[in-house]
Amino acid sequence: MKFTPDSGQGNMIESFEHGEIRLRGRIIHSNAIISHDQIFPDWHVPTIEELSIADFQPALDLHPEIILFGTGIKQHFPSIALMTEIMQAGIAIEVMKTSAACRTFNVLIGEQRMVVAALLVE
Repeated sequence: MKFTPDSGQGNMIESFEHGEIRLRGRIIHSNAIISHDQIFPDWHVPTIEELSIADFQPALDLHPEIILFGTGIKQHFPSIALMTEIMQAGIAIEVMKTSAACRTFNVLIGEQRMVVAALLVE
């Protein structure tokens, strides 16, 4: 699914398909954490049920306003305890399908918001 044309504003996501994220001419075939100026490919995570705050540390270290957690082709929520822990750090978290997280990421980057996408590509 192709998203928006590249506006030159950092790491805009060009498209997402099951197993693949395209951004700025780069193709990523693994889970990834993406900010406006950084890409952490090969984000290794356990199952969604086993996620911990330590798994989100690369995203937290970027000090975003919000983390968009893309959970693949279906929306799956992590534990309430994990979401609460992230919010207690002063960071909002939104959980959605990866395609929706990619589109939302582009919108927020275009608004120059401090956003990080933590994306599962399944």
